[in-house]
Amino acid sequence: MYYNWREKTNTEELKVICNLIKNGELVIFPTETVYGIGANALDKDAVSKIFIAKGRPADNPLIVHIADKRDIEKYVREITPVEQKLIDTFMPGPFTLILPKKDIIPDIVSGGLDTIGIRMPSNVIARGIISFSGVPIAAPSANVSGRPSGTSIEDIRKELEGRVSAIIDGGETEIGLESTVVKVIHEIPVILRPGKITDKDIIDAVGIAKYDNKIFEKVTEEQIVESPGMKYKHYAPNTKCKMVYCEDELDQIFYINRYIRQYKGDVALLSFDEHREKIVVSDSRFISLGSKNNLEEIARNIYSALRKADSINAEVILIEGVKREGIGIAIMNRLLRAAGYDILEK
Repeated sequence: MYYNWREKTNTEELKVICNLIKNGELVIFPTETVYGIGANALDKDAVSKIFIAKGRPADNPLIVHIADKRDIEKYVREITPVEQKLIDTFMPGPFTLILPKKDIIPDIVSGGLDTIGIRMPSNVIARGIISFSGVPIAAPSANVSGRPSGTSIEDIRKELEGRVSAIIDGGETEIGLESTVVKVIHEIPVILRPGKITDKDIIDAVGIAKYDNKIFEKVTEEQIVESPGMKYKHYAPNTKCKMVYCEDELDQIFYINRYIRQYKGDVALLSFDEHREKIVVSDSRFISLGSKNNLEEIARNIYSALRKADSINAEVILIEGVKREGIGIAIMNRLLRAAGYDILEK
């Protein structure tokens, strides 16, 4: 069933959605980051349906979504003072904290690990569903595993319709990138997956933070990961992607144009508004990421742009990169994975 809640939440439909969740069914719903495909996190049979619907590997952990910070203690064994400060500062919001789980959370949710990611979304639709369902909701991004995440129902409805019991359309998501995932190790917050909340934000809150060294590295299938988005193919269209980033903007434009000539124009290009007149590609193959000076706009546009580029069926998708600072770290993390780490960087 499809429900349009772009303007407001329908109370009677909300009851239907909550009953579906409580009865072990799957629901697609919006959050402030991307759309999620959710099930009752306490019901291992319901959670198993997520992995089937997405084609998701069983060792790729899910995130447990809650509606009230006081509920965290129901699902985790321990919260340190540093972790509590992070919870108080960044929840609700685009923030996930890895914590030691209690047995009430089935192992299928955590990919067999003894830790679990906990998140409290700020989106009112998501919070309403979780609250009125009365159970935590395990939810990865709503997309077929490996494909770009969904930031609007238009992007994901076709590939997931028939695999879930309900789809809630809340319009385009606000942020467009998945939550920042953090684990506190020896009292230091380590960012396992970058997002809108950056190391600077965390340093402002608790005085220290660092990025995991694997956020720009290819993780092998043998390695164990505690955060989604670190392992396997992620965020990628079917078309081969190649990424270009140069510190000098003119160099970046030069190499993009060189690749366009190399592929005889059979490309789809993800680029910036300011570069349109400087790049030798047809209008139908130029896909704007937004302004080069607005990283938050670029972040919102990444996944829909990748999907649009894929529909062109070009030989290759060329992607312009951004500087690795602030939210640009999260943008580059997603784009590098989409490109399979095929990057020209100077």
